[in-house]
Amino acid sequence: MNFFKSISGQIQGKSLRQLVANFRNEYISNGIKEDELKENPIDQFEIWFSEAVNSKLREPNAMHLATTTPDGKPSGRVVLLKGFDERGFIFYTNYSSRKGHEIESNSYAAITFLWLELYKQVRVEGTIHRVPPIEASHYFDSRPRGSQISAWASMQSQPVNNRQELEQRMEDIERQFSGKPIPRPENWGGYCLLPTKVEFWLGRANRLHDRILYELQDDNNWTKQRLSP
Repeated sequence: MNFFKSISGQIQGKSLRQLVANFRNEYISNGIKEDELKENPIDQFEIWFSEAVNSKLREPNAMHLATTTPDGKPSGRVVLLKGFDERGFIFYTNYSSRKGHEIESNSYAAITFLWLELYKQVRVEGTIHRVPPIEASHYFDSRPRGSQISAWASMQSQPVNNRQELEQRMEDIERQFSGKPIPRPENWGGYCLLPTKVEFWLGRANRLHDRILYELQDDNNWTKQRLSP
């Protein structure tokens, strides 16, 4: 039963603060069969990611990125996956942003994908490194021109007086590069998270979910282990 239909009669006279504990859906799936999993988690991720794409989910490449400050304070935000290969998972951002500073001070980070319609989640931990400048420039050149201008105009994570100031910067940058290709700003580029742990989670009935953890070993091979939900 759809959750919102099931509680529609309860909402009147009650706040969401009172009802949030009742937010509940049952996850029904066929589970994860360990003998059908790929030996490499990147290959397994590609199978799950393809399913999310083919299911026409909105923003299947959206992922939560968690970083920490030098003194261990965590911060998180949702970014977009822009590539993955044998190295790991690639995204792009402003190096001078909050996440950029935190990555430079502590390169160990985590990303999480959630495809709720499929009852699937993938958690990844590892170290983050910048992608080569030529690779970042190649991706930057593929972006829409408006996004390229925005990368120049935004001093990401820094205070701004108002919206008009941002829009004025956009206009100024647009005039500066009028009729010319827009180069990649030096403080903008890509990061790749090189995984050391990858967990595949699949929702099942009665909250007895399936969890399979891949861990990278010193010999560059991966082990797989089932975890309790």
